[in-house]
Amino acid sequence: MNKKIAVIIAAAAGLALLIVILFVTGRKSPSIPAESAPDREIAVLVDQAKDLEVKGELLGAKAVYQKLVSDYFNSSEVMNWQKKEEDLNIKLLFSPVVTPKSVLYEIKPGDSLAKIAVLFNTTVDFLMKSNNLDSDRIMPGRKIKVWNAPFNIFVDKSQNALILKSDDEIIKTYVVSTGKNNSTPAGTFKITNKLMNPTWFKAGAVVPASSPENVLGTRWLGFNLAGYGVHGTTEPQTLGQQVTQGCVRMANPEVEELYSIVPTGTEVTIVE
Repeated sequence: MNKKIAVIIAAAAGLALLIVILFVTGRKSPSIPAESAPDREIAVLVDQAKDLEVKGELLGAKAVYQKLVSDYFNSSEVMNWQKKEEDLNIKLLFSPVVTPKSVLYEIKPGDSLAKIAVLFNTTVDFLMKSNNLDSDRIMPGRKIKVWNAPFNIFVDKSQNALILKSDDEIIKTYVVSTGKNNSTPAGTFKITNKLMNPTWFKAGAVVPASSPENVLGTRWLGFNLAGYGVHGTTEPQTLGQQVTQGCVRMANPEVEELYSIVPTGTEVTIVE
């Protein structure tokens, strides 16, 4: 990953997260012109992106939003375009549309979704969602979409942001909570275990998943550093703050989304 990025003095605080996004993707920030780009040019591109999305041409719509973000970086709408691009990324992930980072795989006799998931280092849940499967039963001869590019996770403690990437491309940015008193460890880790509706083992007590006192929420993605990981929350109002005991905390719907996408072994980089 190219970690060089031009220093940008943002007039609006909302651009700070976009700067993080540019950093982790290695995108070069374009030079900011003295005056705003013509509204007409922007309007034409926005209309084009909306039209492509309505037609179901998600890859084309995504490309237009990428152009808007890159070419009109100083626009007050840049964060909205970035979010549109990320929303399209998730739609593409969970749809049968084949992208440059996926392939069509023909199911062979003796195959199962679990075997295919291991072969391509993905998850059964991801295979089911991206092929509109309502069960794990599959038939030989059918072709299914399989994502075949590695995912990795980048967490910026200063921004309380978790960024899901595939290779050097940002897939989605999530607002998270990190550790109070800077207690979330910085470094590079791997996800070694995943649990649905985890039990919380805290000092002197075992808190079941059904308990409202279980702060882990609906999912747990544990690191190869005992006691630390990414999990859900029973306190979504605290997202965006440094309030945890050191773990990375996400909204339950978002950690469920992340859980379905990333397999064990996924690399997680946490920076100050």
